[in-house]
Amino acid sequence: MADPFEVRMRFTSQLQHLNASANSSQKAAHYALKYRDMDEDLHSCILEQLERNSMNNRANIMYFIEHLCDMAQRENHLDFVRMMQRDILRVVDAVAPSDGSGAANVKVVRRVLAGLQQKSVLLPDTVVEIEAGLAERDDLTKDTHSALSPISPNSQHPPPDIMTTHPAKRLDKRQIEQRIEEDRERHKRLRESIWAVGEDGDGEFERLWDEASEIGEDDWGVAEEDAVERRVAGEVE
Repeated sequence: MADPFEVRMRFTSQLQHLNASANSSQKAAHYALKYRDMDEDLHSCILEQLERNSMNNRANIMYFIEHLCDMAQRENHLDFVRMMQRDILRVVDAVAPSDGSGAANVKVVRRVLAGLQQKSVLLPDTVVEIEAGLAERDDLTKDTHSALSPISPNSQHPPPDIMTTHPAKRLDKRQIEQRIEEDRERHKRLRESIWAVGEDGDGEFERLWDEASEIGEDDWGVAEEDAVERRVAGEVE
């Protein structure tokens, strides 16, 4: 039997080093399910890391939670799912705190909540309730964006001091660059998933065929005009 302390330390390290790649989240989820007999301890690790780490890392853990719940459902180990359902409000408050320090994570929370609802991890009523609280945090996000936007040199009003309004909001340059790169990676994966074609290659063809309109007289007329233009162009050459 594995040493519980060692399992906890390794899992904690994996959470701390999560990045935007799906592979890192899947690896950590596999590890958690491998030691599912310690699920309560591993769940407490997730909560601890959410409340101790940088906002960038909290966003990565939020995406990891969706992978973990999805994998736990497929492997029929629902204890992880039940514990996450129980503590979802604590998770949301850690990833996007009400003080505005995690305003950039509000969109992350919304995406993951939508995914968990789609996977039947969360009830629609629960998501609606959480969304109501996130709406207020959206206002803080708008305040931040307006404060960071450039102002006219002729303006008589200086920009508000972000550190005064929301003391915990300022990120260093490295964290900002890391967040931009991770968001770019996630958007890339999202685009790839949108354009991905399933194993049944004929499905895409059938869908396009069904969506296409019937050929009418106008279509034949346009085709004939194109044919004439091609013949004339060939004669000129």
